[in-house]
Amino acid sequence: MSIGSALFYEEYGNQESPVLIIVHGFFASSRNWRKVAKTLSSDYHIYVLDMRNHGQSPHNSIMDYPSMAEDIRQFLLSKHIKKANIIGHSMGGKVAMYLALNTPEIINRLIVADISPTQYKHSFDDIISALKSVPLAEISNRKQADEFLMMAIPELGFRQFLLQNLVLKEGCYQWRINLDYFQANADNIISFPKENTLPGYLESILFLAGGNSNYIKAADVDTFFPKANILSIENAGHWLHAEQPDAFCAAVKQYLQNH
Repeated sequence: MSIGSALFYEEYGNQESPVLIIVHGFFASSRNWRKVAKTLSSDYHIYVLDMRNHGQSPHNSIMDYPSMAEDIRQFLLSKHIKKANIIGHSMGGKVAMYLALNTPEIINRLIVADISPTQYKHSFDDIISALKSVPLAEISNRKQADEFLMMAIPELGFRQFLLQNLVLKEGCYQWRINLDYFQANADNIISFPKENTLPGYLESILFLAGGNSNYIKAADVDTFFPKANILSIENAGHWLHAEQPDAFCAAVKQYLQNH
């Protein structure tokens, strides 16, 4: 495990309100959560983090759940936050779950969005290879990059999401993320550490599942989180916070205010 990285963050809401940390997924960043953060900022003091190797946070050759959880723990220490509410989506959900299992004393309430504490069988190899294949020196706009990716990544919305990581710097396009680091650590992202010494998290926790997604399975959740509540957000897939932001925010508020 590497030493915690100093994370970039966006901040919303009143500093006197309860703290809510938002942790994004793989290939994402804090910018993907601005709408949700602004909606929830009326009731919470929100920090939306860029995890290591994402957004504007530092790059690090190590990207696994122990290291990313330590990044968050160090962030809380730097802000003198003893306990926080946390929302984690996908990769961010696994980071938050690892944090809760190892340092439950710093968690107030935990919400995990569309991910389970388990290893998945899918691979990111094709996506990363497709991004690497874009001839950055030859393109002059994002539309050209999008056209290069069409065959490998046919879903328009997903391509646009990934292309948020393409930035123009000194007249040349480049990836804001380090694709070599992503490729080297992809197996860590689809896995979940299963130390035999870990006790279950015995507090209440909310899992929000996309109604059209199959990432959350009760049997996987119950292994570590016997007091979990699983709630489905209808007409939403894996990116439930972007597809149904009103329903997502309503579920978050109801859970946090009732517990």
